[in-house]
Amino acid sequence: MNSFLKGNKNLFTYSLIMLLVIPIFGINFFISFLGNILLLFLLIPLLLVILVFIGFKSYKSKIITCNNCGAISLGLNETCMNCGTNLENISQKNQFGNNPSESTIEIKAEEVK
Repeated sequence: MNSFLKGNKNLFTYSLIMLLVIPIFGINFFISFLGNILLLFLLIPLLLVILVFIGFKSYKSKIITCNNCGAISLGLNETCMNCGTNLENISQKNQFGNNPSESTIEIKAEEVK
């Protein structure tokens, strides 16, 4: 037995250190490391979904439909590519600053007999 300990003194020392140090510090580190990895696997897809949603909303807000021909434009041009109608008036008309009374349609009720 003494010859085994003499020949493998470094192995015995390192295994003793592993048995004493790892249960004290290693388990806590291992659990926190696994928790952080699980958080990353859950939060990164959620972050990507939020970024795609914000990008889609931004893209959707720039789309303008021509009143004359019905062509769809991204709002980068001042005129329609198909018919040449001025799109700047259309984009100003779609703003939220309008009074609600200007955009509502009054309907008169008629009694059906």
